[in-house]
This record gives sequence, structure tokens and C-alpha cells, in this order.
Amino acid sequence: MQFKAETILEYISQLPEDRKEPISKLRNIINQNIDRGFEEVLSYNMPGWVVPHSLYPDGYHCDPKLPLPFLGIASQKHFIAVYHMGVYANPKLLEWFISEYPKHCSTKLDMGKSCIRFKKNENIPYNLIGELVAKMSANDWIMLYESNVKNARKRKK
Repeated sequence: MQFKAETILEYISQLPEDRKEPISKLRNIINQNIDRGFEEVLSYNMPGWVVPHSLYPDGYHCDPKLPLPFLGIASQKHFIAVYHMGVYANPKLLEWFISEYPKHCSTKLDMGKSCIRFKKNENIPYNLIGELVAKMSANDWIMLYESNVKNARKRKK
């Protein structure tokens, strides 16, 4: 689903009725648990959390004018998605999440590299998402990002 929003509240207001509450609840649980080094913004036309330029002036390597992305939530056509770059970049965090997921949800985990998909709103494990976002500070993300980007650039040379 593509929305033309200028703010997060405008994004949420454009959602189908059955998506407003779960997206709002995800946003709230993330804001309650995320490290204060991250900043909540409308990023890639969805609610997102980034490392602001004030903390990481280099920005995102693909477009340094953008702050470093970390997390996003979106209402897609057939599911609600949580995009968490930490589970993509940190194998131990991914392993933790995969092992914890069945303790919070009876459905099979539907996941891509950084995308966690929820096809039914009632299956969103809000507390687990809160625990997941609390596990990485903005400084942790910067260090992990830099080590992965620098290593990738070395391999290309």
C-alpha cells in the first residue's frame, strides 16, 4: 500500500480501519522501548526510526543526505511489516529473535532479511517487538553498520 503522507499521524490516518490500531500499537511499543539515540521520522513513506545526522553525520552510505535507517513499520497489501536492520546485520540478534518468537506466537515466523511479516493483526507479538528494539542502542547500530559497510567495501576492492 502506498500512502502520500507528510507525517506519521497522517500516514496512520490513511490506513484501513483494521490496520490503524495495530500500527499505532507497534509505534507505541517501539517508542517505549527504543534507545533515545534514535529519532522517529517518516522514512521511505512509513513510520521509521533512524540515527540522526547529529549523532552520525555520515548518514546512510547509499545517500548520505539521509539519516542512517534502523527500523520501520508499514501496512503492506497483505501484511503488516516490521523492518529491523539489526536482525539483518547481527546473526546473534537474529538467532535470539527466532528462538524467542515461538514463545510469543503460535504461528510460523514469516521473515525476510530484515522484514518480519504479520498477516493477521492478532498474531503480532507486541512485547517481543518491544524486547527486540530494546536490544540495540543507536551507538551499537552505528558500530555494527560501520563494520558491515567497511567490510563490504574491502571485499569489493
